[in-house]
Amino acid sequence: MFHAENANDPKEVRNWRVQCLALGVSMSAVAMGFDTAFIGGTQALESFKRDYGLNRRSQLERDTLSGNIVSTFQAGCMVGSLLTFPLVERYGRRLGMIGASAVFCIGAAIMTAAAGRLSMIYAGRAITGLGIGSASLIVPVYIAETSPPSIRGRLVGIFEVLSQGGGMLGFWINYIVDRTISPVGPKQYLIPIGLQLLPGALLFFVSLFAIESPRWLCKQDNWEQARKNLVWLRHLPVDSDYITEELRGIREQIEYEKAKSPGGSWGDKWKEMKRKGNRNRIGIGLLLMACQNLTGVNILTYYSPRIFETLGLTGTSTKLFATGCYGIAKTTGMVIFALWLVERVGRRKGLIYGAFIGSLPMWYIGGYVMKADPAKAAASGQFTSSGWGYLAMVCVYLYGMIYCMSWQGITWVYCSEIFPIGIRMLCVALTTADQWLWSFIISRTTPYMITGLGYGTYFLFASFMVLMGFWAFFFIPETKGLSLEDMDRIFGVPERAGLGEKEQQVEQVERVDYGVRREDL
Repeated sequence: MFHAENANDPKEVRNWRVQCLALGVSMSAVAMGFDTAFIGGTQALESFKRDYGLNRRSQLERDTLSGNIVSTFQAGCMVGSLLTFPLVERYGRRLGMIGASAVFCIGAAIMTAAAGRLSMIYAGRAITGLGIGSASLIVPVYIAETSPPSIRGRLVGIFEVLSQGGGMLGFWINYIVDRTISPVGPKQYLIPIGLQLLPGALLFFVSLFAIESPRWLCKQDNWEQARKNLVWLRHLPVDSDYITEELRGIREQIEYEKAKSPGGSWGDKWKEMKRKGNRNRIGIGLLLMACQNLTGVNILTYYSPRIFETLGLTGTSTKLFATGCYGIAKTTGMVIFALWLVERVGRRKGLIYGAFIGSLPMWYIGGYVMKADPAKAAASGQFTSSGWGYLAMVCVYLYGMIYCMSWQGITWVYCSEIFPIGIRMLCVALTTADQWLWSFIISRTTPYMITGLGYGTYFLFASFMVLMGFWAFFFIPETKGLSLEDMDRIFGVPERAGLGEKEQQVEQVERVDYGVRREDL
């Protein structure tokens, strides 16, 4: 029920070891989700606004400061993902995770010690971003490289489930401290800021005991250790035919990559990226990450208290409570994605349905704000509740659930699995940096969009989602249940289009330069 039916894995490979390993290293996702979500609610706390001077600023100045605090994190993430690539290629995935968690903890400690100094908040946000950007590159690839094909999507999905879980924790911790702790001192906002350290420390601890990726070891020509690690992960005898076949597939791809790029230099890697069958993968990966942010999810995640204010909710606690419920909706959607949708419905259909269906709540929210203008009514002292207003809030929760069931998780799974081993980490570094770049752009512009465009903000992102659904229909091939070594064939690498024992699992596709169009759903 919870694995891909078109894979031929023995049941032993879906064991507790590989699943616990994925769960442990996904502590980085808890940190990423918490850091993404808590900052908007923390900025809404009266104690934070007082100590950092936000309540003495004009609306434009508050928008600027809010955008700066949020976007320095995205900038750090983008830089971190790019800087990490050469290090993990040379020193391995495990040491990369250790380093990323250490950097993150340093940034979290700086934020905790800021004591009203915005410069330290900016610095801490940037440094935590470096750590999260690094981890968001390494961990999905590490999970994909250690997972069997039949549950690879579900295990990478654990990363996203815990990301949403961390986000939900970030939402609710602000509500709890607002209701239970006096705003007289700094303790109210120090608790959510200081809690960042917990998932970072857990990732550091887990990484110390994690095993190295067998595929990275194979690239280093350490086949003996790679076999040992693979035997431990798959829970099979050392002479198992499955182990032998998996290593044969890895060796075949590595030898093929070496034959194409014997020097292995940076120039060879860039040349390899431009080859037919690779350039379309990179184009799809970059567009997927851009589209993930153009769904408009970040306007709800980073600025949810502000969003609920536009829907007519007043009072810090009320807005934080509504934001916490939004976190529950997103986490629920992510659990559905990881446990069922990704390996049963598949990647391609999930993106198509998620885009079209997910746009509907956004259309309604925009229409409601345009018609009722609840923020203006609340500002003038007219507090009237209506069924249409409650439906708008329900649409916020529906949107979060639908988004997490589709575009949130599938993009990370897809980009972690489609690239060839020789340039996998470089390509994932580019797509990860692209994700954080678009997150930076959207989070930096959102405060001004909410103030200036109003209801048009929701219509804009709803329109993007409709366009994304058509793009996914025409250009995204299905990868459910295929091994990492099968991706060359499905994306049309000419020299490998006729190789392998799983050709019957790859449906007929029409190859185009920047994508592959399925003949049917």
